Amino acid sequence: LPLLQALPMTSGVLDLACGSGRNGLLLARQQIPVTFADINADALAAVKAQLNTEGLSGVCWQVDLERAGTDVLGGKIFDAIIVFNYLHRELLPALKLAIKPGGLIFYETFTIAQRKFGRPSHPDFLLQPEELSLCFNDWELLHNCEDQLREPDRAVAQIIARKPLQG
Repeated sequence: LPLLQALPMTSGVLDLACGSGRNGLLLARQQIPVTFADINADALAAVKAQLNTEGLSGVCWQVDLERAGTDVLGGKIFDAIIVFNYLHRELLPALKLAIKPGGLIFYETFTIAQRKFGRPSHPDFLLQPEELSLCFNDWELLHNCEDQLREPDRAVAQIIARKPLQG
């Protein structure tokens, strides 16, 4: 949270594939502007209801992030993007472009080691070793970890990276 609060917010944070919006709602409660993006209209309606209940502001954006042949993030710029438990490899280059110079990405999702814990188990949804950090190796890596976490048991890769000011 301190990293986000230190950013000069001009474009806000994108909570990508937000689901119930848990992570973005935490930011909205800190008066950080959030765009909640997901394909699930019911989940977004629940996020909107929570925003209204708590008197918070936020934008809900229903979008199919995996629609073939489209650049769903084209022309959009954010101060930061947060992504948890979601992987669509074809979207990674667009994510990098959608973050302003000096902005941040917070990304955590499952690795191939997740198979021993259960779902997800399909390789399309599981990172190979170091895959996430290699994708952002031209950025300043502030945090980089691949580990097995508990409660619930899961195998994940995590990064926090800052986009270079020039490049």
